This record gives sequence, C-alpha cells and structure tokens, in this order.
Amino acid sequence: MNHQQLTSNKYIGCLLGTAVGDAIGLPCEGLSRRRRQRLYPDVARHHLIFGKGMISDDTEHTCMVAQSLLVAGEDDKKFARALAWRLRCWLLGLPAGVGYATLRAIVRLWLGFGFDRSGVFSAGNGPAMRSAILGVCYGGDRDRLRQWVRIATRMTHTDPKAEYGALAVAIAAHLSSQHVSLTPDEYLHHLQRSLDDAATEFLTLIERACHSAAVDETAVSFADDLGLSRGVGGYVYHTVPVVIQIWLRHQADYHSAIAEIVALGGDTDTTAAIVGGIIGARVGKNGIPQPWLDALWEWPRTVRWMETLGTRLSMQQSNLSPLPEQHRIQSTALPLPLGGILLRNLFFLIVVIFHGFRRLLPPY
Repeated sequence: MNHQQLTSNKYIGCLLGTAVGDAIGLPCEGLSRRRRQRLYPDVARHHLIFGKGMISDDTEHTCMVAQSLLVAGEDDKKFARALAWRLRCWLLGLPAGVGYATLRAIVRLWLGFGFDRSGVFSAGNGPAMRSAILGVCYGGDRDRLRQWVRIATRMTHTDPKAEYGALAVAIAAHLSSQHVSLTPDEYLHHLQRSLDDAATEFLTLIERACHSAAVDETAVSFADDLGLSRGVGGYVYHTVPVVIQIWLRHQADYHSAIAEIVALGGDTDTTAAIVGGIIGARVGKNGIPQPWLDALWEWPRTVRWMETLGTRLSMQQSNLSPLPEQHRIQSTALPLPLGGILLRNLFFLIVVIFHGFRRLLPPY
C-alpha cells in the first residue's frame, strides 16, 4: 500500500468504523447488561432489521464534521459556520434520535444565536461521538486540534467535561491512525500534555482506565469498578474511560473491541461508534469485518458515499498534487438529498418503534 492509499485508509476507516460500530450497537441501546444478554446474546452481528444494520446520530454527526472539514480547509471560522448550518439542516430531516442538549443547541442556532453562543451546559456524549475524525485530521498539531475540538464541542455542549472527553477521543484517534501500538502510559502522557489543571478529575479516570488496560482487566470488571454494572450511560465521564480502556486492549482488533463494548449495555450505539472510529482509523476498511460492512443497510449515507467522503478529505488534508483534472479536489460537500433523508428517517423511526415494542416481550 502506497502513502496515498495508507493516508486515505485512515479517514475511510474512521468513518466506516464509526458507522459499523454505531449500527452493531444500536439495537442494544438503553438495555441493561442482563437484558441485552437475554434479547441479543450474540452481539457480534446486526440485529436491527432482518440481520441488517442502520446508523444513528453518532455516524451522522461524524459525517457532518467531515463534510465541514472538507469545505473549511484550514479556516476554523468557516468550519464553525459550516458545522452550524449542517446541524440546523440535520434537524430539518427529522432524525429519530436527538440528544436533549444537542436539540436545545440547534434550536438556539435557528433562533439566531451564533455558533459561539448556541451551546447549553451539558456533559453528554455528543461532542465525543463526533470528534474522532478531528483527531485523524489535526492530531499532529496539538494547538489546532484543541481549537477545533473546542469549536465542535461548545457549539452544543458548554460543560468543560464534554470538551475533555472529546479531546481524549480525538487524541486516541490520531495516535491510532499512526498504525503503531501504544502502551497505556504513552497515551496518558499525550493526553496530559493537552489538558490543563482543571481536568484533574477526568485525568484520574483516564489513569484508572490506562492502569486497567495495562493489567489486561476485562471491560466488565473495569465497568463494574466505575459503578456501571447496569450499562455505560450517556455521561461523558462514564463513556470515555470505558472506550479508552477497551481501545488500549484491542488496538488493532476491531471485532473484539466492538463485541466487548456492546456487551456492556447502556448507550451502546455511541460507545461502539466511538471505539469503532478510533480503531477504524488504524485498521482501515479492510480491518472491519466484511459481513458487518455488507449488512450495513443505509441510504443516502451509503458505505460508498462514506468512502468517497473519506477519500476527498484525505486528499484535501494531504494536499496531494498534481492530480488529473477529473480527480482534483472540490471544496464542496458531498450532496445529500433532503427528501431522501426525510424518507429514510421515517422508515428508521418505524424500525425504532418496532424495537421499542419488541423490548416489552420475553425473554425477560
């Protein structure tokens, strides 16, 4: 694999890794560990609809960040404006799942609040779920990465905890994309260099995650130690330490990482999407189980569409030239039909409602 292919692979892998993790985890979202075991004992396959999987807001937000990066170049203000408009338009598509903090922030955007004043005080998972691609793009420039993560975070979530979690995920994705195995201490050192003294509580949690990974503690034991025996919730101080612990233990093993984090229950689509994006940045498309990719039943954000987005983003970031005319980078986002998104989201809502009723039935 040449340099151009290797570079493109990490962008495509991050996007597809997020999407497949999201889709595998989605049917188990909100279930306790015990209830998940009863309903879906085999977590290593799609369960949403006839053995197929669909994505949720975790992947959609990651794609929106990638689209905004594509049109912004190195202009952070242009990135912020592009992401703000994509969030507004995303809500018009009537997505079936919207976090409460994200919903309030987008409404504020529509009411005329600027992207620097639209966020609400929340430490939810929204920023962390969309930050891996930022690390792949800008992880080599620590100051720029912090700035872009801050923009993407504070647009919806102003609690500093959300920013710490998003930055930890972005740094993990960057390091993963370098295709080398890290010790837990090496990751911790990188993170400590990027966080200030106010993040002491968060760093303590990550230190626990790193120590747990160093001694190869199971994810179940680590989650129990954090008081998460019923599932990993949507609080960023619960999600990110568990994600980091599992990533550090399975740095090049996408299948095992996804299966292990989904088995924990809770906010499984988001936890699996985050760890999937991190590991996907290392293993690329070829490191994601082909049956999982083949069974991703999604439109208009198809696997091919995400591959094209990753390729364009890679070429833009690498500034590859000269290129033939037909392959030159266009600083425009890939089109998505609003009508098609509305129809897709209506179908997705029906599927989600069906799953809601299915959970009322045995086995208990």
